[in-house]
Amino acid sequence: MIAPIFAAAQSISVAGDIRANLVRHQCFMQAAAEQHVQLLVFPELSLTGYERGLAAELAILPEDGILQPLRELARELALTAVVGMPIRLSEGAPVLIGALVLGADGSLGVYSKQHLHPGEEVAFAPGHGGSMLAMGPEHVALAVCADFSHASHAAAAVERGATLYAAGVLITEGGYMTDTTMLQGYARQHGMTVLMANHGGATGGWESAGRSAIWGPDGSLIAAAPGTGDLLVIARRAAEGWAGHVVPVATL
Repeated sequence: MIAPIFAAAQSISVAGDIRANLVRHQCFMQAAAEQHVQLLVFPELSLTGYERGLAAELAILPEDGILQPLRELARELALTAVVGMPIRLSEGAPVLIGALVLGADGSLGVYSKQHLHPGEEVAFAPGHGGSMLAMGPEHVALAVCADFSHASHAAAAVERGATLYAAGVLITEGGYMTDTTMLQGYARQHGMTVLMANHGGATGGWESAGRSAIWGPDGSLIAAAPGTGDLLVIARRAAEGWAGHVVPVATL
């Protein structure tokens, strides 16, 4: 069985402009497909930006037709994309921080952020997590930002059989060292690959550090973005081990 190729989409979001961000996501998906990526993970709330004040207005039901262009493109490219969006699970339900899994087979999966960062409770309710993804021989557990700050979250993923822990995040320069040390530690402690997709620029009043990264199951760094900007961070596993590289993405 061929091991899949994973990528973190270090994308820059346009504040509150879902349609502009849909176009930017399509550019990333096309670029990822050119690199033969099978799983592409975007940052937290990538389709709106980290805009807490707009979340209630922009929240959608997961099956909303606005995502149809991305779902069709995912199927066309044989690519599974995990995109960030404020969601409600039913009309009038609380707003959750969602990571929607747009399957290469046309399926739709829903992960919602379980652990909120202090201050997020003004706009969001805690979510319920979600199912793992099967990607060839890999079993992928998702996380959204503050989820990974709870060691129990990563440990639970391992207990469920995860071989890849994939987190869409917003991490600033001030928190980067602490957070990446924690993620790298999970890779080493649990023997699983860890992927972190950070925003590529400022969002919601926060200056993202960029520097998205992927660590191997021994804790070694496979690939990392050198800074901010629209970039793909790609990792692939071959017989001789993991290899990675970074590719710039041209967006419209």
